[in-house]
Amino acid sequence: MRQRIRPSHLRKSAAFVAAAAIVAAVPAVAVSSAYAAEGEPSLVISSLPSTSPKPGEVYDENVVVTNKGTAAADGITFRIRLTRGLDFPEPVAGCTYSTVEDQVRQALCELDTVVEPGASVETPVRFKALPNALMEAVQYGTSATGAAPGEGFDDSHRRLTLTADSSADLVAVGDDTEALAGDKQSVTVKLRNDGPGWIQNQESDDLTALMVKIPKGTVAAEVPKECSPFAIDGPSGPGGTPRKSTYVCRPADATLDVDETASFTFMLEIKDDAKTTTGEVKATSVYDIHPTFDKNPANDKAQIRIAIPTDNEPDPATSGGSTDGGSTGGGNGNDPDGQSTGGTGGTGSTGSTSAGASTGATTGGSDTGSLDGNLASTGSDGTPLLAGAAAAAAGLGGVLVLAVRRRRATAKSS
Repeated sequence: MRQRIRPSHLRKSAAFVAAAAIVAAVPAVAVSSAYAAEGEPSLVISSLPSTSPKPGEVYDENVVVTNKGTAAADGITFRIRLTRGLDFPEPVAGCTYSTVEDQVRQALCELDTVVEPGASVETPVRFKALPNALMEAVQYGTSATGAAPGEGFDDSHRRLTLTADSSADLVAVGDDTEALAGDKQSVTVKLRNDGPGWIQNQESDDLTALMVKIPKGTVAAEVPKECSPFAIDGPSGPGGTPRKSTYVCRPADATLDVDETASFTFMLEIKDDAKTTTGEVKATSVYDIHPTFDKNPANDKAQIRIAIPTDNEPDPATSGGSTDGGSTGGGNGNDPDGQSTGGTGGTGSTGSTSAGASTGATTGGSDTGSLDGNLASTGSDGTPLLAGAAAAAAGLGGVLVLAVRRRRATAKSS
Protein backbone atom coordinates (compact mmCIF):
# COMPACT_ATOMS: atom_id res chain seq x y z
CA MET A 1 0.00 0.00 0.00
CA ARG A 2 1.25 3.47 -0.86
CA GLN A 3 2.42 5.68 2.02
CA ARG A 4 1.56 9.38 1.93
CA ILE A 5 3.54 12.12 3.66
CA ARG A 6 2.76 15.80 3.36
CA PRO A 7 5.84 17.59 1.86
CA SER A 8 5.85 20.28 4.54
CA HIS A 9 6.69 17.61 7.09
CA LEU A 10 9.90 16.55 5.34
CA ARG A 11 11.86 19.48 6.79
CA LYS A 12 13.08 18.38 10.20
CA SER A 13 14.45 21.86 10.97
CA ALA A 14 10.91 23.24 10.83
CA ALA A 15 9.33 20.44 12.79
CA PHE A 16 9.00 19.60 16.43
CA VAL A 17 6.52 18.13 18.81
CA ALA A 18 5.72 15.39 16.34
CA ALA A 19 5.00 17.84 13.54
CA ALA A 20 7.12 15.79 11.14
CA ALA A 21 6.80 12.17 10.09
CA ILE A 22 9.69 10.60 8.21
CA VAL A 23 8.94 7.12 6.93
CA ALA A 24 11.96 4.93 7.45
CA ALA A 25 12.87 1.30 7.50
CA VAL A 26 13.36 1.35 11.24
CA PRO A 27 13.28 -1.97 13.09
CA ALA A 28 10.22 -2.47 15.24
CA VAL A 29 10.54 -0.94 18.70
CA ALA A 30 10.98 -3.51 21.44
CA VAL A 31 7.73 -3.35 23.40
CA SER A 32 5.61 -5.79 25.31
CA SER A 33 2.50 -5.29 23.15
CA ALA A 34 1.43 -8.21 20.98
CA TYR A 35 -0.09 -7.79 17.54
CA ALA A 36 -3.64 -6.48 17.68
CA ALA A 37 -6.69 -8.34 16.56
CA GLU A 38 -7.29 -8.92 12.87
CA GLY A 39 -7.84 -5.72 10.92
CA GLU A 40 -6.72 -3.21 13.57
CA PRO A 41 -3.69 -0.92 13.80
CA SER A 42 -1.73 -0.91 17.04
CA LEU A 43 0.73 1.98 17.30
CA VAL A 44 3.49 1.97 19.90
CA ILE A 45 6.11 4.63 20.51
CA SER A 46 9.64 4.59 21.87
CA SER A 47 10.57 6.30 25.13
CA LEU A 48 12.33 9.65 25.24
CA PRO A 49 15.73 9.66 26.98
CA SER A 50 15.85 11.36 30.38
CA THR A 51 17.26 14.86 30.70
CA SER A 52 18.13 17.59 33.21
CA PRO A 53 18.20 20.79 31.14
CA LYS A 54 19.49 24.12 32.37
CA PRO A 55 17.01 27.02 32.08
CA GLY A 56 17.19 28.28 28.51
CA GLU A 57 18.28 24.97 26.98
CA VAL A 58 16.28 23.24 24.23
CA TYR A 59 15.58 19.50 24.34
CA ASP A 60 15.52 17.91 20.85
CA GLU A 61 15.00 14.15 20.50
CA ASN A 62 13.16 11.75 18.18
CA VAL A 63 10.61 9.10 19.00
CA VAL A 64 9.77 6.15 16.75
CA VAL A 65 6.15 5.26 16.06
CA THR A 66 5.70 1.61 15.00
CA ASN A 67 2.54 -0.14 13.85
CA LYS A 68 2.38 -3.52 15.61
CA GLY A 69 -1.14 -4.18 14.35
CA THR A 70 -2.61 -5.95 11.32
CA ALA A 71 -4.10 -2.92 9.55
CA ALA A 72 -2.65 0.39 8.40
CA ALA A 73 -2.99 3.53 10.51
CA ASP A 74 -4.14 6.29 8.15
CA GLY A 75 -2.99 9.53 9.80
CA ILE A 76 -1.65 10.16 13.28
CA THR A 77 -2.67 12.76 15.86
CA PHE A 78 0.37 13.35 18.07
CA ARG A 79 -0.01 15.32 21.32
CA ILE A 80 2.53 16.95 23.64
CA ARG A 81 1.77 18.45 27.07
CA LEU A 82 4.32 20.40 29.12
CA THR A 83 4.27 21.57 32.73
CA ARG A 84 4.60 25.30 33.38
CA GLY A 85 8.41 25.38 33.56
CA LEU A 86 8.65 24.18 29.92
CA ASP A 87 7.49 25.64 26.61
CA PHE A 88 7.62 25.03 22.86
CA PRO A 89 10.51 26.81 21.09
CA GLU A 90 8.40 28.02 18.16
CA PRO A 91 5.06 27.28 16.46
CA VAL A 92 5.01 24.76 13.61
CA ALA A 93 2.53 24.38 10.75
CA GLY A 94 0.11 21.54 11.31
CA CYS A 95 0.09 21.95 15.11
CA THR A 96 -2.55 23.65 17.24
CA TYR A 97 -1.38 25.18 20.52
CA SER A 98 -3.35 25.83 23.69
CA THR A 99 -3.06 26.04 27.47
CA VAL A 100 -5.09 23.50 29.38
CA GLU A 101 -5.72 23.15 33.10
CA ASP A 102 -3.13 24.41 35.58
CA GLN A 103 -0.99 26.20 33.00
CA VAL A 104 -0.19 23.03 31.03
CA ARG A 105 0.98 23.93 27.52
CA GLN A 106 -0.31 21.64 24.77
CA ALA A 107 0.46 21.02 21.10
CA LEU A 108 -1.85 18.86 18.99
CA CYS A 109 -0.20 17.94 15.67
CA GLU A 110 -1.73 16.16 12.69
CA LEU A 111 0.64 13.86 10.75
CA ASP A 112 -0.72 13.12 7.27
CA THR A 113 0.89 9.72 6.78
CA VAL A 114 -0.07 6.06 6.45
CA VAL A 115 1.79 3.59 8.64
CA GLU A 116 1.47 0.03 7.33
CA PRO A 117 1.65 -3.01 9.65
CA GLY A 118 5.26 -3.53 10.68
CA ALA A 119 6.33 -0.09 9.42
CA SER A 120 7.66 2.82 11.49
CA VAL A 121 7.92 6.58 11.31
CA GLU A 122 10.13 8.96 13.28
CA THR A 123 9.02 12.26 14.70
CA PRO A 124 10.97 14.81 16.77
CA VAL A 125 9.90 16.17 20.17
CA ARG A 126 11.26 19.59 21.12
CA PHE A 127 10.78 21.83 24.16
CA LYS A 128 12.78 24.43 26.07
CA ALA A 129 13.36 24.96 29.79
CA LEU A 130 12.10 28.31 31.12
CA PRO A 131 13.76 30.37 33.91
CA ASN A 132 11.36 28.86 36.49
CA ALA A 133 11.94 25.26 35.35
CA LEU A 134 12.58 22.71 38.09
CA MET A 135 10.19 19.79 38.69
CA GLU A 136 8.68 19.07 35.28
CA ALA A 137 6.83 16.45 33.24
CA VAL A 138 6.16 15.85 29.54
CA GLN A 139 3.30 13.85 28.03
CA TYR A 140 3.80 12.70 24.46
CA GLY A 141 2.26 10.26 22.01
CA THR A 142 -0.91 9.15 20.27
CA SER A 143 -3.39 6.30 20.64
CA ALA A 144 -3.20 2.73 19.35
CA THR A 145 -5.26 3.70 16.29
CA GLY A 146 -3.55 7.04 15.65
CA ALA A 147 -6.38 9.14 17.06
CA ALA A 148 -5.78 11.71 19.80
CA PRO A 149 -4.68 10.04 23.04
CA GLY A 150 -6.81 9.89 26.16
CA GLU A 151 -5.66 10.75 29.67
CA GLY A 152 -4.01 7.47 30.68
CA PHE A 153 -0.64 6.08 29.64
CA ASP A 154 0.29 2.97 27.68
CA ASP A 155 2.65 1.87 24.87
CA SER A 156 1.33 4.58 22.54
CA HIS A 157 1.16 7.45 25.05
CA ARG A 158 3.97 8.05 27.53
CA ARG A 159 5.11 10.40 30.29
CA LEU A 160 8.62 11.69 31.02
CA THR A 161 9.46 13.32 34.36
CA LEU A 162 12.55 15.48 34.68
CA THR A 163 14.30 17.78 37.11
CA ALA A 164 15.88 20.86 35.57
CA ASP A 165 19.41 21.83 36.53
CA SER A 166 18.19 24.55 38.89
CA SER A 167 16.98 25.04 42.48
CA ALA A 168 14.28 26.56 44.68
CA ASP A 169 14.78 28.24 48.04
CA LEU A 170 12.19 27.29 50.66
CA VAL A 171 11.77 29.80 53.50
CA ALA A 172 10.03 29.13 56.83
CA VAL A 173 8.28 32.12 58.43
CA GLY A 174 7.24 32.00 62.07
CA ASP A 175 5.12 34.29 64.27
CA ASP A 176 5.66 36.59 67.27
CA THR A 177 2.64 37.57 69.37
CA GLU A 178 1.30 37.98 72.91
CA ALA A 179 -1.44 36.28 74.89
CA LEU A 180 -2.79 35.92 78.43
CA ALA A 181 -2.53 32.71 80.39
CA GLY A 182 -5.85 30.87 80.17
CA ASP A 183 -6.81 32.70 76.98
CA LYS A 184 -6.78 31.71 73.30
CA GLN A 185 -4.47 33.08 70.61
CA SER A 186 -4.18 32.50 66.85
CA VAL A 187 -0.79 32.19 65.17
CA THR A 188 -0.08 32.18 61.44
CA VAL A 189 3.00 30.45 60.04
CA LYS A 190 4.14 30.43 56.43
CA LEU A 191 6.13 28.54 53.81
CA ARG A 192 7.53 30.66 50.96
CA ASN A 193 9.30 29.77 47.71
CA ASP A 194 11.99 32.30 46.78
CA GLY A 195 12.77 30.45 43.53
CA PRO A 196 14.16 30.51 40.95
CA GLY A 197 12.29 27.24 40.26
CA TRP A 198 8.63 26.47 40.91
CA ILE A 199 7.74 23.43 43.05
CA GLN A 200 5.40 20.56 42.26
CA ASN A 201 6.63 17.07 43.00
CA GLN A 202 6.26 14.91 39.89
CA GLU A 203 7.92 11.70 41.03
CA SER A 204 7.05 10.75 44.62
CA ASP A 205 4.64 11.32 47.49
CA ASP A 206 7.28 13.09 49.61
CA LEU A 207 5.62 16.45 49.16
CA THR A 208 7.06 19.81 50.16
CA ALA A 209 5.72 20.82 53.59
CA LEU A 210 6.09 23.06 56.61
CA MET A 211 6.66 21.27 59.92
CA VAL A 212 5.06 23.05 62.88
CA LYS A 213 6.02 22.33 66.50
CA ILE A 214 3.37 23.78 68.84
CA PRO A 215 4.82 25.92 71.67
CA LYS A 216 4.95 24.26 75.09
CA GLY A 217 2.28 25.44 77.48
CA THR A 218 -0.24 25.73 74.62
CA VAL A 219 -2.64 23.32 72.92
CA ALA A 220 -3.62 23.33 69.23
CA ALA A 221 -7.39 23.68 69.59
CA GLU A 222 -8.15 24.40 65.92
CA VAL A 223 -5.92 23.16 63.10
CA PRO A 224 -6.00 23.83 59.31
CA LYS A 225 -7.19 20.89 57.23
CA GLU A 226 -3.92 21.03 55.27
CA CYS A 227 -1.98 20.21 58.46
CA SER A 228 -1.68 16.57 59.54
CA PRO A 229 -0.27 15.26 62.82
CA PHE A 230 3.34 14.11 62.46
CA ALA A 231 4.60 10.97 64.18
CA ILE A 232 8.07 9.39 64.01
CA ASP A 233 8.64 9.53 60.26
CA GLY A 234 5.56 10.90 58.56
CA PRO A 235 1.91 12.02 58.76
CA SER A 236 -0.03 9.98 61.31
CA GLY A 237 -3.61 11.16 61.00
CA PRO A 238 -6.10 13.21 58.99
CA GLY A 239 -5.60 16.92 58.45
CA GLY A 240 -7.21 19.23 60.97
CA THR A 241 -6.79 16.83 63.93
CA PRO A 242 -6.47 18.98 67.08
CA ARG A 243 -4.40 18.65 70.26
CA LYS A 244 -1.20 17.22 68.77
CA SER A 245 2.30 18.56 69.38
CA THR A 246 3.71 18.46 65.82
CA TYR A 247 2.15 18.90 62.37
CA VAL A 248 3.19 18.87 58.73
CA CYS A 249 1.31 21.35 56.54
CA ARG A 250 1.10 20.98 52.76
CA PRO A 251 0.65 23.89 50.35
CA ALA A 252 -2.59 23.80 48.38
CA ASP A 253 -2.27 21.31 45.49
CA ALA A 254 1.25 20.52 46.76
CA THR A 255 2.39 23.41 44.56
CA LEU A 256 4.44 26.55 45.25
CA ASP A 257 5.12 28.95 42.43
CA VAL A 258 8.07 31.33 42.55
CA ASP A 259 7.43 34.05 45.18
CA GLU A 260 4.30 32.24 46.39
CA THR A 261 3.56 31.89 50.11
CA ALA A 262 1.37 29.25 51.77
CA SER A 263 -0.08 30.37 55.13
CA PHE A 264 -1.44 28.19 57.92
CA THR A 265 -3.37 29.58 60.93
CA PHE A 266 -3.69 27.68 64.23
CA MET A 267 -5.85 28.61 67.22
CA LEU A 268 -3.94 27.84 70.42
CA GLU A 269 -5.32 27.49 73.94
CA ILE A 270 -2.91 29.01 76.45
CA LYS A 271 -2.66 26.98 79.66
CA ASP A 272 -3.40 28.72 82.95
CA ASP A 273 0.17 28.31 84.21
CA ALA A 274 1.90 29.07 80.89
CA LYS A 275 4.80 31.48 80.68
CA THR A 276 6.42 33.05 77.61
CA THR A 277 7.00 30.13 75.25
CA THR A 278 8.34 29.24 71.81
CA GLY A 279 7.75 26.68 69.09
CA GLU A 280 9.38 26.09 65.72
CA VAL A 281 8.52 25.89 62.02
CA LYS A 282 10.74 24.19 59.46
CA ALA A 283 10.73 23.98 55.65
CA THR A 284 10.94 20.28 54.85
CA SER A 285 8.76 17.51 53.38
CA VAL A 286 5.85 15.46 54.71
CA TYR A 287 8.39 12.78 55.70
CA ASP A 288 10.75 15.39 57.17
CA ILE A 289 13.39 14.94 54.46
CA HIS A 290 15.23 18.07 53.39
CA PRO A 291 14.49 18.70 49.68
CA THR A 292 17.60 18.27 47.54
CA PHE A 293 16.60 21.20 45.35
CA ASP A 294 16.85 23.64 48.30
CA LYS A 295 20.51 24.69 48.40
CA ASN A 296 20.07 27.32 51.13
CA PRO A 297 19.26 25.68 54.50
CA ALA A 298 20.00 28.87 56.47
CA ASN A 299 16.39 30.09 56.24
CA ASP A 300 14.68 26.72 56.66
CA LYS A 301 13.77 27.28 60.33
CA ALA A 302 11.95 30.04 62.20
CA GLN A 303 10.40 30.56 65.62
CA ILE A 304 6.87 30.81 66.97
CA ARG A 305 7.04 33.04 70.06
CA ILE A 306 4.14 33.81 72.39
CA ALA A 307 4.89 36.39 75.09
CA ILE A 308 2.73 35.75 78.17
CA PRO A 309 2.88 38.49 80.85
CA THR A 310 2.86 37.43 84.49
CA ASP A 311 1.79 39.20 87.70
CA ASN A 312 5.39 40.38 88.17
CA GLU A 313 5.53 42.02 84.74
CA PRO A 314 4.10 45.45 83.82
CA ASP A 315 0.60 45.39 82.39
CA PRO A 316 0.98 46.24 78.66
CA ALA A 317 -2.41 47.99 78.78
CA THR A 318 -1.15 50.55 81.37
CA SER A 319 2.59 50.74 80.76
CA GLY A 320 2.59 52.61 77.48
CA GLY A 321 2.77 49.49 75.34
CA SER A 322 0.62 48.72 72.33
CA THR A 323 -3.02 47.86 72.87
CA ASP A 324 -5.43 45.85 70.73
CA GLY A 325 -5.51 47.27 67.25
CA GLY A 326 -1.83 48.22 67.52
CA SER A 327 0.83 46.99 65.13
CA THR A 328 3.58 44.50 65.82
CA GLY A 329 6.46 43.49 63.54
CA GLY A 330 6.85 40.15 61.76
CA GLY A 331 7.58 36.90 63.50
CA ASN A 332 11.16 36.75 62.17
CA GLY A 333 13.48 38.16 59.55
CA ASN A 334 12.37 35.58 56.97
CA ASP A 335 9.10 37.45 56.34
CA PRO A 336 9.79 40.65 54.35
CA ASP A 337 6.21 41.81 54.68
CA GLY A 338 6.16 41.52 58.48
CA GLN A 339 2.98 40.38 60.19
CA SER A 340 1.34 43.65 61.15
CA THR A 341 -2.29 43.12 62.13
CA GLY A 342 -4.87 44.81 64.31
CA GLY A 343 -7.53 43.62 66.69
CA THR A 344 -8.22 40.15 68.02
CA GLY A 345 -8.28 37.37 65.47
CA GLY A 346 -9.95 34.02 65.18
CA THR A 347 -8.70 31.02 63.31
CA GLY A 348 -8.75 30.92 59.56
CA SER A 349 -8.16 28.52 56.74
CA THR A 350 -4.83 28.27 55.08
CA GLY A 351 -3.94 30.38 52.11
CA SER A 352 -1.44 30.63 49.29
CA THR A 353 -0.49 33.95 47.80
CA SER A 354 1.83 34.60 44.91
CA ALA A 355 3.46 37.63 43.36
CA GLY A 356 0.94 39.46 41.25
CA ALA A 357 -2.02 37.61 42.77
CA SER A 358 -5.07 39.73 43.41
CA THR A 359 -6.09 40.58 46.98
CA GLY A 360 -9.53 39.52 48.08
CA ALA A 361 -10.86 41.26 51.22
CA THR A 362 -9.24 42.47 54.40
CA THR A 363 -10.33 41.73 57.95
CA GLY A 364 -8.66 43.64 60.76
CA GLY A 365 -5.62 44.21 58.58
CA SER A 366 -5.05 40.64 57.33
CA ASP A 367 -4.84 40.02 53.62
CA THR A 368 -6.94 37.45 51.85
CA GLY A 369 -4.95 35.54 49.24
CA SER A 370 -5.95 33.52 46.24
CA LEU A 371 -4.95 30.01 45.31
CA ASP A 372 -3.50 28.67 42.13
CA GLY A 373 -5.06 25.54 40.67
CA ASN A 374 -3.29 22.27 40.10
CA LEU A 375 -2.74 20.02 37.09
CA ALA A 376 -5.85 18.13 36.22
CA SER A 377 -5.04 15.56 33.55
CA THR A 378 -4.21 11.98 34.39
CA GLY A 379 -0.78 10.55 35.17
CA SER A 380 0.62 7.10 34.45
CA ASP A 381 -0.56 5.75 37.77
CA GLY A 382 -4.09 7.13 37.41
CA THR A 383 -3.38 10.28 39.44
CA PRO A 384 -3.89 13.78 38.00
CA LEU A 385 -1.69 14.57 35.00
CA LEU A 386 1.78 15.94 35.43
CA ALA A 387 1.41 16.18 39.18
CA GLY A 388 2.65 12.63 39.76
CA ALA A 389 2.09 11.27 43.25
CA ALA A 390 1.73 14.83 44.54
CA ALA A 391 -1.82 14.81 43.23
CA ALA A 392 -2.96 12.73 46.18
CA ALA A 393 -2.93 15.96 48.15
CA ALA A 394 -4.19 18.24 45.38
CA GLY A 395 -7.52 20.05 45.22
CA LEU A 396 -8.26 22.68 42.57
CA GLY A 397 -8.99 26.30 43.32
CA GLY A 398 -10.56 27.79 46.39
CA VAL A 399 -10.18 31.03 48.32
CA LEU A 400 -8.60 30.93 51.71
CA VAL A 401 -9.10 33.58 54.37
CA LEU A 402 -6.36 34.26 56.89
CA ALA A 403 -7.33 34.89 60.48
CA VAL A 404 -6.43 38.19 62.06
CA ARG A 405 -3.89 37.69 64.81
CA ARG A 406 -4.18 39.57 68.02
CA ARG A 407 -0.85 41.24 68.65
CA ARG A 408 -1.47 42.55 72.13
CA ALA A 409 -3.79 41.09 74.70
CA THR A 410 -5.35 43.42 77.19
CA ALA A 411 -5.68 42.52 80.83
CA LYS A 412 -8.73 40.49 81.72
CA SER A 413 -11.62 42.38 83.22
CA SER A 414 -12.26 41.40 86.81
